[in-house]
Amino acid sequence: MPLFTQLPFLTHSLSSSRCDAGSGSRSAASPCRETYSEPKPTDEAPDGGIAAWSVVLGAWCVLFCSFGWINSIGTFQSYYETDMLKQYSASTIAWIPSLQIFFMYAMGPIPGYVFDHYGPRHLLVIGSLLHVFGLMMASISTQYYQLLLSQGVVSAIGVSLIFQPANSVIPSWFDKKRGAAYGIMTSGSSIGGVVFPIMIQRLIPLVGFGWAMRAAAFLILALLLVANLTIRSRLPPAPHNLGPDALVQPFKDVEMMLLTFGFLLLTFGIFIPINFLVVEAVAAGGVSPDLAQYLIAIFNAGSLFGRLGAGASADFFGPYNVFVAVCYLAGILILALWIPASTTAAIIVFAVLFGFSSGAYVALAAPCVVRISPFQQIGYRVGLIFLFSSIAGLTTNPIAGAILAASNGSWLGVKVYAGVLVLAGTTLALGARVHRTGPKFMAVF
Repeated sequence: MPLFTQLPFLTHSLSSSRCDAGSGSRSAASPCRETYSEPKPTDEAPDGGIAAWSVVLGAWCVLFCSFGWINSIGTFQSYYETDMLKQYSASTIAWIPSLQIFFMYAMGPIPGYVFDHYGPRHLLVIGSLLHVFGLMMASISTQYYQLLLSQGVVSAIGVSLIFQPANSVIPSWFDKKRGAAYGIMTSGSSIGGVVFPIMIQRLIPLVGFGWAMRAAAFLILALLLVANLTIRSRLPPAPHNLGPDALVQPFKDVEMMLLTFGFLLLTFGIFIPINFLVVEAVAAGGVSPDLAQYLIAIFNAGSLFGRLGAGASADFFGPYNVFVAVCYLAGILILALWIPASTTAAIIVFAVLFGFSSGAYVALAAPCVVRISPFQQIGYRVGLIFLFSSIAGLTTNPIAGAILAASNGSWLGVKVYAGVLVLAGTTLALGARVHRTGPKFMAVF
């Protein structure tokens, strides 16, 4: 899998770019910053230009249509519970968004293999058709199983096929500005997460659920046409087969395992507010339904700045340092702000701040894997992270729904469940960083 066939072989030895051996003693006024550097590839990425930024534009469109759509799952959870599928429990309905998350992550190794051997074109075309077709089928669905298959399976498989190549082409075009490019790319998911909830909620009362879904599908089709015209690999595919030893090696890598299980726990926790924010705000927070329908859009507006900021700051401070700091903040916000939030103002503040702090989960996932992976295994390891995370994506919303049902409608258990898992997952990611750098808190990593 991709991220990556054109990446430099990444190493992580300590370097002091401002303090070489022949420069004399270090000035107290200008202390040397410890940093972990990468050797430059022979064929360096352009780090800019029309072609490179056109690829970012296409990837932005993909993230708008893929993760931006997934970020709108709370809108559908609320609508299905109160209208279309009100005869079903929250836990049962939650399987629809959970399947979307599952397929987006679980299929990672498959499009990764195709990308390595054939490039992004086939994946983008097939994925675009499946995503749009699934939503069109959802627009004529009236039964639970129909929505489960069309929205939860077909559309989600299409999302996975377009999401992977969009992530994978960026590193061949950007090196020094890679974090900024990823930040801009992932901002598409935030803007999509603002547009889709408002669009769906405004259109359903006017034209009905069917035409609201068709309108969203037409918008996605237009943006994916742009993506198909602009996304391309800078260099030809470089297929390689991983032997049995290489397939097993990541499971022997302490840092990789810490990061993998860290993302697994983070995925268990971080999607709970995204999926249940609207439902909880109306049921327990006293927020009016008219205002609550905008909470997902408010959350995604906050995540826009979080993803842009995380991507840009990772180039300077290191992806792990930024990732750990903001994900700890996300867990603290769930426990310290969402639990006691009982007013409209408090819930809106939580939506904005949690959106901002959770932005690094998307923006820095791939850079964190790249930082600790040898060149030959980067694609495989990114697919491994997504594959493990898909388990959490599939089960976490139904688990939260079951906790809610067992608590007789009290949201305390759901919130504690989400907050503790976010903090636990972040701690494992911190463990991967400390294992590599030691207790050097000023190290750029």
